[in-house]
Amino acid sequence: MIVGHYGIAVDVRLDADGERVSLRVRRDSGHVVGERVEIVPGGLRATAENRGVLRRRDPAGRLRAVAANLDLLGIVVAPRPETPLGFVDRACVGALAAGIEPVLIVNKSDQPGADTIFAAFSASHGEALRILRVSAVDGTGLAELAGLFAPNRRGAFVGTSGVGKSSLANALCPTLALEVGEINEQSGLGRHVTTNATLHALPGGGELVDTPGFRDFGPVEVSALELSQGFIGFRGVVEQACRFRDCRHLKEPGCGVLAALEAGRLHPDRYRVYCTLLEEVEALERGGRSGYSG
Repeated sequence: MIVGHYGIAVDVRLDADGERVSLRVRRDSGHVVGERVEIVPGGLRATAENRGVLRRRDPAGRLRAVAANLDLLGIVVAPRPETPLGFVDRACVGALAAGIEPVLIVNKSDQPGADTIFAAFSASHGEALRILRVSAVDGTGLAELAGLFAPNRRGAFVGTSGVGKSSLANALCPTLALEVGEINEQSGLGRHVTTNATLHALPGGGELVDTPGFRDFGPVEVSALELSQGFIGFRGVVEQACRFRDCRHLKEPGCGVLAALEAGRLHPDRYRVYCTLLEEVEALERGGRSGYSG
């Protein structure tokens, strides 16, 4: 199994005892952390079809695989740095499209502003996905978080740089000793510390993939129809079914989403995120470039 990817090289775990070997690969080899492989003359060969592949689209519009065979995606937010509008919904779209369970993690719960963020996300997303309040500093919520991985689930954390993904990984598995970056006081943004994807076994069971931080998700590999029917931001607030099966919730008559928006059950920001993502997906379907700038 691939347990580390470094661009032109990978680490492969050979057996359950943890023996590893490093091999060079082409930068465009398509191999990904979490993939089951065997070593053959000339390189690696996959031994099973990947499932639960987390992908993101880069600013150039190319789909990039981040990790494979995931069961859980922890979407990490914190009081600082501020998470871009729509990041959580985009991450949920990416997870659900891949058959991965999304979980929202409000980290740094020991800091000022955490209660406000937790309350806001509970109100806006509480009907749609599980939300945890966690602190790698005082241990709040770590036992519940670790329980999501046990006994044999594999997960990854995603979030903008500086929200504390590496700190959470260190708290769950102290032997990792991953480098932790500081927040830039001028920009309010985190510094990219993790630059490669690596897979780690957790003491309580399960595995965690440590992923590089990135500012945002570009539109993932979903169709406009799949997006309109499965956008997580509509769960729990839309009370009536749309009149048309292929409703895209823009100006169609009898639209349940527009009715929820008009009644105040759906926040305008959530609807704006949906419209932006729909526009990007439709542009990709037409063969053009999206307006995503990374």
